[in-house]
Amino acid sequence: MTMGRTDPQAEHDRGPTDGEEAVEMLLQPREKDLGGFSVRRLPPSVKRSMVGPWIFFAHMGPTDFPPGQGITVRPHPHINLATVTYLFEGEILHRDIGTTSAPTRCDNLPPVQRGG
Repeated sequence: MTMGRTDPQAEHDRGPTDGEEAVEMLLQPREKDLGGFSVRRLPPSVKRSMVGPWIFFAHMGPTDFPPGQGITVRPHPHINLATVTYLFEGEILHRDIGTTSAPTRCDNLPPVQRGG
């Protein structure tokens, strides 16, 4: 007598059950080179226009910069949105026009309201 035997293909083909949600769509990020440093960003999509608490997601790095050097991003406006930067290690300094700046380190998660 065999007990507890399942067909692996049947397990793979099953649909979502209570408490599970099916993946509706996979979006591919747009990659932008910032001079030896790439950012992969998922902005709102025509295919998925719902806007919730997260407008876009940007994945950066990993990379190391020599002391005193870093990412060079031209001044740009923000549309009164809140940004959250999460680091796995190291620190980054985000400076905006007309706002104060402080370093973000891997041991903290400061949400910052930007622009307007």
